[in-house]
Amino acid sequence: MHRRVSAFIGYSIEAPDGKVGSVSDVLFEDDTWKLRWFVIDTGPWLAGRKILIHPESVGRPDIRQRAFPVTLMKSEVEAGRTISSDPPVALQMDPMQDDSYFLGPILGADYDGSYGSTLSGRPISDSNARQWQGSAPIGDPHLRSLSEVTGYHIHALDGDIGHLEDFLVDDESWKIESAVVNTKNWGFGTHVLVSHEDIKGVYWSEREIFLQLTRYKIKSSPSWKEPDFSDLPAH
Repeated sequence: MHRRVSAFIGYSIEAPDGKVGSVSDVLFEDDTWKLRWFVIDTGPWLAGRKILIHPESVGRPDIRQRAFPVTLMKSEVEAGRTISSDPPVALQMDPMQDDSYFLGPILGADYDGSYGSTLSGRPISDSNARQWQGSAPIGDPHLRSLSEVTGYHIHALDGDIGHLEDFLVDDESWKIESAVVNTKNWGFGTHVLVSHEDIKGVYWSEREIFLQLTRYKIKSSPSWKEPDFSDLPAH
C-alpha cells in the first residue's frame, strides 16, 4: 500500500517488552529513494535520545492505533544506532543544529549532468559552496530528512508550480514512489502526484525542487487525496 511518509510521524514504536518511543522524523536516500531510518524520540525512557530503527525491523503499521510493532527488544533498541552515528546531511553540515536541519546545496545531477556548480543555470551561493567544500564529510551525502524537504518550492520547466507536500512510499518495499505536489496556489487544483524519476535537481540551500516536466504536464498528472482508512479492521 502507498502511504504518505509524513503519516508515520508520531507513530508509537512498540517492542515486545514495552513502548520504545515515537517516530519524530524519517530519513531517506536521495539516490535510491528508499527509506533508511525511522528516527525515534525515546522520550523519558532514554532522556530524549534519537534512536534509528531500520524499516526492516518494523512490522505492518497499525493505522487505527498509529503504531508500529518492532521485532527488537528494548535492550536492543537502546544499544542501537543514534542519529549522530548516521546523521542526515543537515547534521553533517552543522551538528550543533541537532534537529534544525540545514542541507547542502544540491541533490543529484544538474540538468546538464554535471555536479555541484549550477542548477538550471543558477549558481550555488558562495557561502553555501564554501561551507559545503570546507566541511569534512562525516556521513552519507545522500541521506536526507523528510522534515527538511517538506515545503520546498517546485519549479517546472516553464515556471513555478507549487510546493512539496509529502512523499508516497510503498510500505512493503519502503521505496518512495511519488512526490505529492500542492498546486492550489497556482490554480491547478489541490494535489498532484509526480514520479521521483521526474525530479532532476534540488537546490537545497534555496529550498527549491526542479522537475523536468512542463506545467501542463504536471497539471495533467494524477490527482491525489488522503485515503479513507475508517473501514479498516482493528489489528
